[in-house]
Amino acid sequence: MATREVSIQMAGVLDGQPGCALSRESLVVRAVPRTAGASLMEAADAVAAADKMTKDAAGAAQDETRCSVSFSVPGSPSGLHLAQLSMPPLVCAGDADVGTAPVLPTESKVPWERDRRFDHFKTFYGGLERQLSNLRGVPQDTDVEKGAASKISEEDIDKDGEMPTADRYFAALEGPELETLRSTEVAVLPKDETWPFLLRFPISAFGMCLGVSSQAMLWKTLESEPSTKFLHVHPVVNHVLWWISVALMVVVSITYLLKIVFYFEAVRREFHHPVRANFFFAPWIACLFLVKGVPHPVWEIHHAVWYVLMAPILCLDLKIYGQWMSSDERRLSKVANPSNHLAVVGNFVGALLGARMGLRELPIFFFAVGLAHYVVLFVTLYQRLPTNVQLPKELHPVFFLFVAAPSVASMAWTRISREFNDGAKLLYFVSLFLYMSLVARVNLFRGFRFSLAWWAYTFPMTSVALATVLYASKVDNVLTRALAVGLSGTAVVTVTGVLATTMYHAFVRKDLFPNDVSIAITRRRPKFSKILAHLRPSSYDVKELVLSVPNFSSYSKQGAYSDSGANSRMNISAGESPMAHG
Repeated sequence: MATREVSIQMAGVLDGQPGCALSRESLVVRAVPRTAGASLMEAADAVAAADKMTKDAAGAAQDETRCSVSFSVPGSPSGLHLAQLSMPPLVCAGDADVGTAPVLPTESKVPWERDRRFDHFKTFYGGLERQLSNLRGVPQDTDVEKGAASKISEEDIDKDGEMPTADRYFAALEGPELETLRSTEVAVLPKDETWPFLLRFPISAFGMCLGVSSQAMLWKTLESEPSTKFLHVHPVVNHVLWWISVALMVVVSITYLLKIVFYFEAVRREFHHPVRANFFFAPWIACLFLVKGVPHPVWEIHHAVWYVLMAPILCLDLKIYGQWMSSDERRLSKVANPSNHLAVVGNFVGALLGARMGLRELPIFFFAVGLAHYVVLFVTLYQRLPTNVQLPKELHPVFFLFVAAPSVASMAWTRISREFNDGAKLLYFVSLFLYMSLVARVNLFRGFRFSLAWWAYTFPMTSVALATVLYASKVDNVLTRALAVGLSGTAVVTVTGVLATTMYHAFVRKDLFPNDVSIAITRRRPKFSKILAHLRPSSYDVKELVLSVPNFSSYSKQGAYSDSGANSRMNISAGESPMAHG
């Protein structure tokens, strides 16, 4: 009679004999299938024979370290479901091992177990993924997942879609782009593990599109302007750069669209970030650059393209500028940083393209809006509020955004007035002076590691080069031509070097996108006991904590870097250890 073997796990006392311990090995059960003419008597005989064989095997195993048990059962459809058993198998020990404690088996990992720590950043808290999993037949809401989800504290979860306030971002992060977590803060997500790629992909990645697409516009201008005709620039250069820019824009846009689809809560946190909110202008500015740098004449493009690209910029203007003017926690005096120039440049680029396409009134409107807010922003950034801290070296490149707005405004006014008049010269000279003042400080270019902040060099340098080419066409002499060629060459070399370095870090070293801790801050300031629990037990961390704790009270006095509530303040008297407060 044919038999089939089923691996199960059992536990118990074999024939009343003591000394049976648990084992990690599975027990092999030979089940006799019930064929179509077999009677119940034959099945009973098989069970009796199996019972006798089991007793004989148990008696022979008294003097051995291990014993194997084999018995046969009928394979009845209504019989015992062996797959439901989850007990460990038997190991019979000798007389010397009677008192040995049983060896417990290792925990078996549930096949559908997954890490739920990232669910709170997913779209609808992962509800879409759970629905798709249910359609595939994958069980959800297991005990393991519930246990992992319960590890997330209540203060780490955004209740009712509530986002951290601007004061909370300033209190938890540091640096002009607020990308570094303070030593006294605890991140919601694990910092020692690599997050999913979409969570690590920031909106600031569109800075690469700005740099490359502005190069396509530069080479088109070098080909068409009278001041650079002697260079004999071939049109194929513009074609190649334009298609490279389009490909890069498509890749970055699709990647970020996937982030919006699967991690919408993370995108919301970026939009509420005081600095990252300005980078939401970057995709539309890059598209305007692509339209301006298209190999065909710009005036042949339909005006509907300009309206479609400027509609999101107008909506963002109403949102961001309204917060600068009327919001208490996001007023300009509190959130001012060099990245705010991106919120202004979009208006000037739109005015430049619209005037080039033949429009008149709306380009003047956007130019006026951009100019008014640029003056306010320029004065606010220049006065450097006393709450500002010293900027880290790796983020110094963002200061080149000071150059972008006046240079693009100069080109926009040139196209609106149809000549490089005194107004355009005024704006151009401001940008040229700011450019020279930054280049003169060589220390800004040394001693910092590569990051996406390096792309802040490319777009402003290209903008100054473009404005210089237009100025050289108006004031045509050897000096202006040399200046135009020199600045254009510097911009091309800079973009090429930064692009090559970006490819190296992205595909060779694979460290271009580290964990984005700026979106993983808690909604409220963590308790002091939780800070101690997350610090390593080393003397360095304790010293760092002792030095950082007094800053809690100082941040509370500084409106830009603290919570406004009195509960966020911590006063430590002289001679009293911060550990006692914890």
